Amino acid sequence: MATIKTEAYDIIIENGSFTRLKSELETFTYGTLFFIIDAKVYKLHYEKITRIIQTLAAKIILVPHGEQSKSFETYRQVIAKLLDKGIKRDDLLIALGGGVIGDLTGFIAATLYRGIRFIQVPTTLLSMVDSSIGGKTAINLPEGKNLIGAFYMPKKVLIDPLFLKTLPDKEYKSGLSETYKAALLQDATLLQKLKAGHPIDETIIKQAIDVKKTIVAQDPLDEGYRHILNFGHTFAHAIERRYNFKDITHGEAVAEGMIMALKIGVKFNQTPRGLMEAIEQLFLEKDLVAKPLLDYRDFLHEIKTDKKVVQDGLNFVFLSDYQKPLIKKIDLRDLS
Repeated sequence: MATIKTEAYDIIIENGSFTRLKSELETFTYGTLFFIIDAKVYKLHYEKITRIIQTLAAKIILVPHGEQSKSFETYRQVIAKLLDKGIKRDDLLIALGGGVIGDLTGFIAATLYRGIRFIQVPTTLLSMVDSSIGGKTAINLPEGKNLIGAFYMPKKVLIDPLFLKTLPDKEYKSGLSETYKAALLQDATLLQKLKAGHPIDETIIKQAIDVKKTIVAQDPLDEGYRHILNFGHTFAHAIERRYNFKDITHGEAVAEGMIMALKIGVKFNQTPRGLMEAIEQLFLEKDLVAKPLLDYRDFLHEIKTDKKVVQDGLNFVFLSDYQKPLIKKIDLRDLS
């Protein structure tokens, strides 16, 4: 078992930890427990989940699987169901699912009654190493991804790597892209393990989380330094929007977005061409991307509403070398 402590909450990483949820809740005082669950996760782990829910006398709300559920309409519907089931401000929410469920539940927790406590139980690799950590919650709009949200910390993050056993290969690779991002930003040892094909286990998950924890601790409200976590994400969000959040996972879009960022880095003399070519080849070998690769110039319209665009340009994350990210403001007109 690994425990990572932050100022606001603990992150528990342990095989089988979800089955011991009742003991993890013993330090909490609450009225009623409400689970917000990805419907696909519920179906895959029905017996285990229902046994725990019965033990805890909890109430559940199922949310359809997929990015389309990270919407204002789903947000409104889930809140209506919570109110119908009698939720009170001293109750406790548990998000059980991937990044969509975590972001949606976190935003509900941040805004309903001006704040309800919640716990993250991520079930995908991407949500384990990235989206469940750092306190960002959000929903999407047709105009762009994560445009409505809040910073709101969970009371605990409970990571059970056994959930990964039922994760489809496409979703596994999606999480692997975010794990590579963490390694490229700050952890050379993690990068070498990933290159060598080290299996994803508690140690790998902890290393990836440690990267994000360290960055977030220096800039919890994303006002400057934390922007480096957006490496690859400017175009990733544009790609997802172009595909209407279908047919491409967030991690696939991030992998494409990182290569786009590296190519733009070469264009702006911030990234050595050899570094760009080496990472592109690595991602191709690991099947994180496939040829033909997407062209960033095809997504310039979509990035105009990206939340990293400010009045005088775009705050863009470059990689000058392994574990050496930098943020520079660029003019969108210079990308064409």
